[in-house]
Amino acid sequence: MDLTQGTEKEKIERSKKMMLWFGIISMGMMFAGLTSAYVVSKNRPDWLKDFQLPNAFIYSTIIVLVSSFTFHFAKKAIKSGSYKRGTTLLGITLVLGLAFIYLQFEGFSQILENGYYFTGSASTITTSFIYLVVMAHLAHIFAGIIVLFVVIYNNSKQRYKVGQMLGIELGATFWHFIDALWLYLFLFLYFFR
Repeated sequence: MDLTQGTEKEKIERSKKMMLWFGIISMGMMFAGLTSAYVVSKNRPDWLKDFQLPNAFIYSTIIVLVSSFTFHFAKKAIKSGSYKRGTTLLGITLVLGLAFIYLQFEGFSQILENGYYFTGSASTITTSFIYLVVMAHLAHIFAGIIVLFVVIYNNSKQRYKVGQMLGIELGATFWHFIDALWLYLFLFLYFFR
């Protein structure tokens, strides 16, 4: 399909989707670089070989996966005209996103309680990498929370309907990406020691 064809609205929608995908690819490359550095650093003599991720990270992974489903079903409900159901599901997604953030910080607390530090003379390269990767992902989750607030607001004004779903489609794509990104990061950090 020729990208210069179509109405002005179609061109704008394609360009917004393309910009989102460029951003997603850039974010993916950043995390690929971080995980590559993690792999290279694993060969250092001061690398912690027996470090275990705290249970809070496992629970947060389950929560973020559930949030992808709630966002998906919210989008479906709104597309079919069930705004109230869509709003409820978006609200659940928001609560799950906030619970994810809480559990991430709980995971940091558990790491500290186990005597591992992220910075300073008592830190290790292993925990510093985990801190960097998780905090970088949390920055994207905070962006996702902002996106959720915008989608919830727009839905409350009933701005989404058949033929006008771009905002929620972009929001859902971004949310699913950061969820899939966390799943990748969690599995990487959990199994690659």
